[in-house]
Amino acid sequence: MSSATYRSRVIVLRKTKLGESDLILTMLAEDGSQIRAVAKGARKPSSPFASRLELYSVADILLAQGKSLDIVKEARLVRGFEHTRTSMEHAAGASCAAELLDRVTQLGLENRRLFDLTEAALDHLDLAEAAQVPALTAATLLKTMAFSGFKPSLATCVCCGRDVNLAQAHTTLFVSYAEGGAICSSCASNYETVRLHSETCAWANVLLVSTFDQVESQKMDLSTAFSVLQFCQSWIREHVGTNLKSLQFLFTSGLFA
Repeated sequence: MSSATYRSRVIVLRKTKLGESDLILTMLAEDGSQIRAVAKGARKPSSPFASRLELYSVADILLAQGKSLDIVKEARLVRGFEHTRTSMEHAAGASCAAELLDRVTQLGLENRRLFDLTEAALDHLDLAEAAQVPALTAATLLKTMAFSGFKPSLATCVCCGRDVNLAQAHTTLFVSYAEGGAICSSCASNYETVRLHSETCAWANVLLVSTFDQVESQKMDLSTAFSVLQFCQSWIREHVGTNLKSLQFLFTSGLFA
């Protein structure tokens, strides 16, 4: 009896070697759920999967349901984002988004906004200049966390709801990762907080509400972008329970020095 089959549009997040020539693919499905499936023979140069299921690519696939992992039967490349895969700077940014999605998505748990967000992020990343990669990466991570239910509150105090002054330059603000964002000075003594530069919080808030076109047009400097990425790492560690290895590589690689 043949296995049931189904079709899905996916973004490839991770590839893991299996046996001599197979791959286990971790993919973001169009409905926002995670799919893990085996692509048999995908590591062979002659395999049709080799060029159709590259990292970060968008593909239409046919899968057969398996006992533990589904099996990729057919694949058609929709978008390859070749520049992102061949540029170290662009690939480093895309890997951060992919690693986070691998952590926050689950089999059978739909979150349709995540697919549209990720495809748009990869589209802008592929066309962006290298210097824009950190800002686009930070925006993608913040939006992914927000769509996954972990949106930071930076413009209002998470305890009393008072407005937080993000516009005042060269000051520091109280932030509690555990409580969910900024805390006003009146409430800060009651909670465990850290102090962050107001510019970091202000830019993180801007990236949360901006389109990718707007992020590109704002031309954030690298120092500020990396300070927001540091905020992202701390936020992800608190709410997802992990440090992103790909983000740590971004901090230490010197690619944007």
